[in-house]
Amino acid sequence: MSTSQDLVKALKAELKSAGVTYAQLAARLGMAESSVKRIFAKADMPLSRVDDICRALKLDFAELARRVADAQPMRRELSLAQERAVVADRKLLLLAICCLSQWTFEQIVSSYAISEVECIRYFAKLDKLGIIELRPLNRYRLQVAKTFRWRPNGPVMDFFRHHVVDEYFAGGFDGEDELLLLVHGSLGPGLATAFAERLQRTAEDFAQQHLADQRLPAEKRKPYTLVVGLRSWWWQAFVDLWREPPPSPAKPVNKPPTKSINRPIKAS
Repeated sequence: MSTSQDLVKALKAELKSAGVTYAQLAARLGMAESSVKRIFAKADMPLSRVDDICRALKLDFAELARRVADAQPMRRELSLAQERAVVADRKLLLLAICCLSQWTFEQIVSSYAISEVECIRYFAKLDKLGIIELRPLNRYRLQVAKTFRWRPNGPVMDFFRHHVVDEYFAGGFDGEDELLLLVHGSLGPGLATAFAERLQRTAEDFAQQHLADQRLPAEKRKPYTLVVGLRSWWWQAFVDLWREPPPSPAKPVNKPPTKSINRPIKAS
């Protein structure tokens, strides 16, 4: 939908909210009611007319524009080309991660060796990529949905698999406030989707708590990373112990060769 159509739709919503009819608006604008109906029906009007209607409704145009922006559908993922652009520049990837965690401009430049000029330049790149909407005073608004995720087999996740995963799981997870669980089981049709939605809500709760705790002094906050995963998968470490590979309703399981199944286990 074009910007002009979005503005007209927002104006219609404002008219309804204010209880103003087309006839009443026409009187305020000094126009015929039929003309007002026509310009709203076409859903296309010049900005000068939008200004006139805003004044008639005592509505600030900037506020109307913000409401239009807030009503836009959020991105759930980036294109392959956009992800390649993000991962091609290490600092840009860092800034993208910080913005998705809703760090402020001040937090970023005080925490990393990135100058204010660099940070502004990277904010502008993220704005162009559609991850954020850059606003005055180095503020921004996320342009991605709560359900946003990097492409499962895209450039960013490949970067994390090669440079982050081993380091993350090499930790002991033995702190009083740390946890690592590995739970394996079989679920009925549809239940995996329900569990995935609950795990998504857990991730959202974590993100919201992160935002709430930004009010605390830095010395009272610790960095944490939450990794959530759910996957239909057979442990390859034990594939040679299968008597008969169980069938998968989603996709066929490649049966291991007979020599692997019957391979003797060496005593340690």
